[in-house]
Amino acid sequence: MQVLQTQGLSKQYGSIQAVDQLNLDISAGSIYGILGPNGSGKTTTLGMVLGITQPTAGSYHWFDGQTGAAARQRIGALLETPNFFPYLNADDNLAIVAHIKKSKNEDYTALLDLVGLTARRKSPFSTFSLGMKQRLAIASALIGDPDVLIFDEPTNGLDPQGIVEVRNTLLKIAQSGKTIIMASHILDEVEKICSHVAILKSGKLLASGTVGSILSNDQTIEVASDNLGDLAVKLQGLPAINSMTRQEHWLELSVDEEFSAAELNQWAFQNQITLHHLVARKRSLESEFLEITSK
Repeated sequence: MQVLQTQGLSKQYGSIQAVDQLNLDISAGSIYGILGPNGSGKTTTLGMVLGITQPTAGSYHWFDGQTGAAARQRIGALLETPNFFPYLNADDNLAIVAHIKKSKNEDYTALLDLVGLTARRKSPFSTFSLGMKQRLAIASALIGDPDVLIFDEPTNGLDPQGIVEVRNTLLKIAQSGKTIIMASHILDEVEKICSHVAILKSGKLLASGTVGSILSNDQTIEVASDNLGDLAVKLQGLPAINSMTRQEHWLELSVDEEFSAAELNQWAFQNQITLHHLVARKRSLESEFLEITSK
């Protein structure tokens, strides 16, 4: 089932085109990352599909055709900074959210267990760390048992421990079968969490698909010898090398997936070249993102 589809979705603020002809197809059960630098249109896109902001052009629909309040009742969302009453504890704050959502008989224990806050359920919100506040906000988004969760920069501003805690919480939610849509500019987190990704820049969709399809099959090998210039000339004759970039202390090679660092080392030995630096690494989402957005 398609959870969300947008067709030519656009939003303009005066002379600024915040989102430009955006087409997305998000399937049920996916963890879908909307990735882009600040100002790329991520938050504006989420605002439109949640009915907070009206599109200038284009359309969207949820759950194979639903729109309006019926669709929104199946969605839990966390946008911007979580806001709760600082003097109330976790249980009381969640009860207020449940009242607003008109949700009854909520099992706060199960929600607090999921986000790792059961031991602090009676502590005032003001005593929570940033990571704890974010996890309570995730619990509040789960009230009403929505089919889809939407998060805007869920790890923004958190320390490394908080990032790991929120990441693990999102993965647990996804394992329960819910669809997660998250906007982020933190590429490493998107690569670790998401199954699918859409890359935006200046409101335009540059690429979309599974994370695996976005990533190139090429791998990168860093290599260096005492004479980088001579090494570069000799490497040009290797057909497995797709591109070569000279860095300050080594050559950065983009090579076919089947070509290993061991084969390169053997080639160097056979050509009487002594290598003092040889590092192989797979292409990351970060490198793909920088390449896609720089075109």
